[in-house]
Amino acid sequence: MSMVRSLLAGMLFAATASAQTAQSVTVLVPIVGSVVGAGDVRWKTDVELHNDTREEMFVALRLPTAPDQPAIAFTLPPGGAQTFADVVAQAFGIDAALSPLVVETMGKRSVRVAANVYAIHGGDVTRPEPIPVSYGEASYPVRTLTGLSFSDFFRTNVGLVNLGDHGASFTLGLQRVAGRNIAVARLTLPANSLSHTSIQSLFPLITKGDDFSVVIETSAANTYVYASVIDNATSDARFIPPSIGAPETQYATSSVAQ
Repeated sequence: MSMVRSLLAGMLFAATASAQTAQSVTVLVPIVGSVVGAGDVRWKTDVELHNDTREEMFVALRLPTAPDQPAIAFTLPPGGAQTFADVVAQAFGIDAALSPLVVETMGKRSVRVAANVYAIHGGDVTRPEPIPVSYGEASYPVRTLTGLSFSDFFRTNVGLVNLGDHGASFTLGLQRVAGRNIAVARLTLPANSLSHTSIQSLFPLITKGDDFSVVIETSAANTYVYASVIDNATSDARFIPPSIGAPETQYATSSVAQ
C-alpha cells in the first residue's frame, strides 16, 4: 500500500510541475511532528482533511524537510473526510519526524485542512492546540513573533522553515520593548530545511522573563516562521503564528540596545 501511495504522490507532483493544463492548490501546515520532548513527553499532530465539494478530490501529502521527503496520495469522495490522529506515523509510517506538511490538491480548490498539536505523558494527554495553516507562498521580509517566554514556568521554541530552492539567511532580533533589540542572532538554512530550537539556544545571554518578541528578517521567498510556548508543569502548548512586519520602524538588523 505504501508503494502505491508513493507512486500516486509522484504522479501528482510530476503532473503539477510538467503539464501546462494541470492545476493544483497548495496548503501548508507550518509544522507537524511525532517527537519526544523535555520530560519524556511525546508530541504528536493530528490532521483532518475535508472535501466540501460535490466532486472527488485527488490529494497528496508531503513532509518536505524529513529524510527522503516522503509523500502519499489518495482520493477523497464528495463530502468525504480523512483524519490522522498522528499524521507522521499513520500517514507516512515514520516513528519520529519534524517537518512542515504540504497538502496539494489537484484542481482549483483545496481540501479544507485543520491541524492540532498535543502531548502525551504516561496516560495524560494535553488539550489540542490548533496550528493555523498557510495558503499560498510566504515571502514577507519582516515578521514578528510575540508573547514569548523563558522562565521557570514556561519555555519557548522558535521555528524557521526554508522551502525554497536555495539557502536562506535569517536575522533575528530579540526585543522586550518594541523597536529595541537586546540580542541579535543570524542563521542560514539550506534549501528544504527546518530549524526548531529553544529561544535560549538562539540567544544564550538572555535573562529569564516573559513577553519577549522576536523580529525576523529574510529576503528569501517561500520561508515560514512560528513559535510555541509550553507550560513546564502541564506541557500545554500555545502556538504563535507570526504577525507581518516589525513592531516599530527599527528592524532586527539595527544595533543592539545598550
